[in-house]
Amino acid sequence: MTPTLILSIIALPWAGAILVWWTGDARPRLQNALAILFSLSAGIAALLLIPSARSETALTLPVGGVFGDFTFVADGLGVFLAAIATVIGSLAVIFSVDYMHGEAQLGRYFALVLFFIGAMAGLVLTTNLLLMFVFWEITALCSYALISFNSDDPKAVYGGIKALVMTQLGGIGLLAGALLIYSALGSYDLNLFIEKAETLPTSVLTVAAFGFLIAAAAKSAQFPFQTWLPDAMEAPTPISALIHAATMVNAGVYLLARFYPAFESVPGWKTAVVAIGVITALLAGVMALVSNDLKRVLAYSTVSQLGYMVYAIGAGGIFASQFHLLSHSVFKALLFLAAGAVIHSIGTRDMRQMGDLGKHMPLTRAVFVVGALALAGVPILNGFWSKELILEAGLAHGPIWAYAIMVFSAGLTALYTFRCVWMVFYGPAQSKHHGHDAGTAMKVALIPLAIGAVTTWLLAGPFSHLLESSLPFHDIEASTTLLFILEVITAPATLLALAVVALGLVAWWQRKRLSGLAHALQVIGKAAADSFGFEAINRAIVNAVQGGAESLRATHTGLLNWNIFGILAGLIVVLVVLAAGG
Repeated sequence: MTPTLILSIIALPWAGAILVWWTGDARPRLQNALAILFSLSAGIAALLLIPSARSETALTLPVGGVFGDFTFVADGLGVFLAAIATVIGSLAVIFSVDYMHGEAQLGRYFALVLFFIGAMAGLVLTTNLLLMFVFWEITALCSYALISFNSDDPKAVYGGIKALVMTQLGGIGLLAGALLIYSALGSYDLNLFIEKAETLPTSVLTVAAFGFLIAAAAKSAQFPFQTWLPDAMEAPTPISALIHAATMVNAGVYLLARFYPAFESVPGWKTAVVAIGVITALLAGVMALVSNDLKRVLAYSTVSQLGYMVYAIGAGGIFASQFHLLSHSVFKALLFLAAGAVIHSIGTRDMRQMGDLGKHMPLTRAVFVVGALALAGVPILNGFWSKELILEAGLAHGPIWAYAIMVFSAGLTALYTFRCVWMVFYGPAQSKHHGHDAGTAMKVALIPLAIGAVTTWLLAGPFSHLLESSLPFHDIEASTTLLFILEVITAPATLLALAVVALGLVAWWQRKRLSGLAHALQVIGKAAADSFGFEAINRAIVNAVQGGAESLRATHTGLLNWNIFGILAGLIVVLVVLAAGG
C-alpha cells in the first residue's frame, strides 16, 4: 500500500499535467476539471500516507550502476511536506479556476502547476541524493516557467530568469555536496550518509555542510539571496501562493532539517545557520514595512518567516521549525490567495490605491484578517504557537543576541502586518475602486485555509509523535498538544513576545505621534526600499549570467543535426565520467 501511495503522490500530478496539456485550450472547462481531479487525488493520497509513516525504505526502483537505486521513504518529514505540497497545491488549483478564467494558454499553466507539485513531492520523499537533485532542479524549472508565465511582460520574464539564476547558484552547492558524499561513501542514500557522517573526513563533511547551506539559502530566499522572491511576484497570484506556501521555498528549510543530524557537529555550521536566519528575518521585516505593493509585502514576510525557521534549525529546534513551516504554509497560502481575490477584483497591487475595501469584500476581508493575525503571532491562531516554540528553542539553545533580534522582528512583523490590513481594508478609500467579493471557486479555496489557520495548532502533539517515531537520527521529544500549550503559556518568554507584538500594534495605531521617529529613520527606509544594496549585487550576477549566455549563442549553428550531435556528445562524456568514477 505504501509504495503505491508514494508513486501516486508523484505520478498523479504528472499524469494530470500531460492530460491537461493534451486536452487543448479549446476546452477550458475540461482542463479545469482534470487539474482539480488530479491535484485533489494526489492530496488525498498524501493524507492517506501519513498514518503509514516509517523510517524504513518503502520503495526501491533498481537503477544500479553509478546512479544507485532510486529509493523512497515515507517518514514523518517527507509525508508531512508532501501533504503540504499536494493539499495546498490543490487549493491553489481550485482558486485558479476563477482567477485564470478567460486567460490564454490555460493548458500550459495547469500542466506546469501539476508538474511542480509532483516534483516537490518527489523531492521530499526520495532518499537518493542524486534523484533529490533532479527533483530540486525540476522545481526550479517550473518556478521559472510559472513566474514568467505572462511572457509579454518584461518584469515577469526578468523575475523568472532571476529566480532561475539565483536558485541555480544554490543547486551547485547541493550537487557538489551530493557528489562529494558519493565519493566518500559510494552511495547516494541520504540516511546512510546521516548514519555514517561521523566516520567521514572532516573536510568532506564541512564542504558538504556549507554546500547544502548555500543550496538551502538560495532556494528559500535567505540572506544574501533574498531579493529573487519579491521579483517572483510578477507570477499569477495562485503561483505566488504555491511557491511561498507549498513548494519551492519550503525545499531549502527541508534540506537543512533533513541533514541537521549529519552537520550539527561541523564547526561553525550551526552558528552560520542561526546568523543567516536572524539577518534574513530582520532585513525582510524592514523591507516589508516600507513596501506599498501588496504582494511584495507578503513576499518579504515569507522571507522573514523562513528566516525564523532557519534560525530554529540552527538552534536545534527541528520540531519548532517544521511546526512553524506547517503554520506558515496555511496562513501564507490564505494571505496570498485572499490578496489574489483583491487584485483580481480591483486590478492593482498598489496598497496606496486601496482602502475601505472591507465593506465591498466582507468574506475576503475576514479570511485575510485571520491570516494576518496568524502571521503577526496573535493568540490563539496557529502562527502564535509555532512562533513561540521557535523563540523558546532559540532562547534555550541559541545565542542571546540572536534571540533578542528575533523578538524585535516579531514586533516588526506585527507592525507591517497591521499596516497592510489597514491600508487595504480599513483605511480611507484612496481611489474609486469598489471591488467585489471572491468568486465561488476562490471561496472554496479560502475558507478551508482560514479554518486551518485557527485550528492546525491542535496537531502539535500528533505531529511531534509523527516526527519522533519516524526520524531515528533527529533528537525530537514527542509530547501532547496539551503539554505544548502549557509549555507556551507558562514560559516567561511568551509574555515578552506578546508585549513586543502589542508594541507593534500600538506603533501603527499611534503612527501620527511617532511621525518624528519615522522621519529620523528615513535613511533606513530608503536603504530597505533598495534591498540594502543586495538587489544591485544580485542584479549584477543575473546580468553577468545572461551576458555569458548571449555570448554562447555563436555556438548555436541553427542546424538541427549539429545540435543533436553536440547534445549526444556531451551526454556520452558525462556518462563516461560517471562510469569511470563508479
